[in-house]
Amino acid sequence: MAKLVKVTEEQWPVGDPMDEGTVLGSLIEESALTRCTAYVDGAVADGAVVATGGRRLREDSGGWFYAPTVVTNVREDMPIAREEIFGPVTVVIPFDGVEDALRIANDTDFGLAANVWGRDLDDVLFLARRIKAGTVSVNGYSEGDISTPFGGYRQSGFGGRDNGMEAFEQYTETKTIWISLQRG
Repeated sequence: MAKLVKVTEEQWPVGDPMDEGTVLGSLIEESALTRCTAYVDGAVADGAVVATGGRRLREDSGGWFYAPTVVTNVREDMPIAREEIFGPVTVVIPFDGVEDALRIANDTDFGLAANVWGRDLDDVLFLARRIKAGTVSVNGYSEGDISTPFGGYRQSGFGGRDNGMEAFEQYTETKTIWISLQRG
């Protein structure tokens, strides 16, 4: 936890996206800031603990900046653990072994993206293959690139795929025509 908090505080500077030192800019709109704040505040009211962040930043700028946040003491049934926040919030839930981690990861209605962190390659691959998410990153975060498909599982995303050849499938309607020629 100490490493996670330290990395969150030191490696995610919030600010003007035109500044080269900025890693995290503003949220897209005021409702996104309101949603982030509500999830974190609701979790705290239910017994969770904010290890770092959990507040609006740079209010004087007029932007909707929210501090990179780590929330601990989270129960699996809390909305912050079950729903898509779309903000800079990391939720920490303890688990007992790889199977328990997989159970927790897949116990959701969503599945846009997931991250797996670990040193044991067998455990990492076991989880990456079985987590029900459209993108799984290992020991880091990746946006992918234009050649790799992007989209979610279950209620995440729009039901299709962006990027890659798979994206064309949502714009393609195929038809088969069989013709028997009569000679005679």
